[in-house]
Amino acid sequence: MDDRIIGCILGTAVGDAIGLPYEGLSRRRASLLLGPPDRHRFLFGHGMVSDDTEHTCIVAQSLITANGDLSAFQESLAWRLRLWLLGIPAGIGIATLRSTIRLWCGVSPERSGVFSAGNGPAMRAAILGVSVRQRQVLHEWVRVSSQLTHADPKAHFGALAVALAAQMAAQRGNLSPNEFLAEIKECLNNDANDLLDLVAAAVSSVSRGEPTEQFADSLGLTNGVSGYIYHTVPVALHACLAHSQDFRSAVMSVVRCGGDTDSTAAIVGGIVGASVGRAGIPKEWLTTLVEWPRTVSWMERLGSQLASTVTSDSRVCPIRQPALGVFFRNLFFLVIVFYHGFRRLAPPY
Repeated sequence: MDDRIIGCILGTAVGDAIGLPYEGLSRRRASLLLGPPDRHRFLFGHGMVSDDTEHTCIVAQSLITANGDLSAFQESLAWRLRLWLLGIPAGIGIATLRSTIRLWCGVSPERSGVFSAGNGPAMRAAILGVSVRQRQVLHEWVRVSSQLTHADPKAHFGALAVALAAQMAAQRGNLSPNEFLAEIKECLNNDANDLLDLVAAAVSSVSRGEPTEQFADSLGLTNGVSGYIYHTVPVALHACLAHSQDFRSAVMSVVRCGGDTDSTAAIVGGIVGASVGRAGIPKEWLTTLVEWPRTVSWMERLGSQLASTVTSDSRVCPIRQPALGVFFRNLFFLVIVFYHGFRRLAPPY
């Protein structure tokens, strides 16, 4: 369990960092401007993470604090989201921003979410899947996480699909397409027929040996995967199901689809990372990830703490990062984001 949780957190971070420079680019422009997503290209051959990884770490800290208490988890996650916003994160979705402001204005966590089917809940769901061992209660933990920021039931269903995939990957060490389809049908019943149809289409595509880009094309996503959760989740699941034991191929295949690449690659990284563990993540992708104060070793310690909480039911105080350090890190990150923005104005087109 320790290695699966650490693999999920580090996999999310590495996928996020590999996909980040490609975010918002079409496939053709990404190929011309950056080349293949085979290494970090955000900061002179090194990578940094965005809100996808930050949310995963926040959820992990909240799970440690809650120690199995769903209400305590909800309260802890709400406060951590409030404090996260004070750090001026460079990457934040509109729905997450609005809901976090609502939390600061005194709206309860049960009512803070805005009606949106963005992919915010999905990008922080994999860690729930590997940490909540009982299939029957996973639904409620994902619902609490989702409703803090997104009130549209589609956001919950999409996040639940990601959490279930991560749970199965961690428990079985593999992710069988047909087994996953059977499990998600049982989990969602008839509540999310549209999503179930999309997952069935992904499984069928994988069985035919189609690449993830071709599956994305079949959904009309030729210009890139959007931030709509019923676009993000099926494409991410396709990459995971097609490459459940090959972290590098899974992440590269979803980044090549274009669009919201940091989130899709973070989701894929979290699920496949739970399957292969730390050792299955390319070593050079880990060693060239430059983050502070949320370093690779810090995330490993966080994963070990969470694993200890899950397996032994022990209550510990989650490790933190210095608030001032996070603030200055985010300012530096914002400068690099602006650099990439200006770089995209120049050729090649």
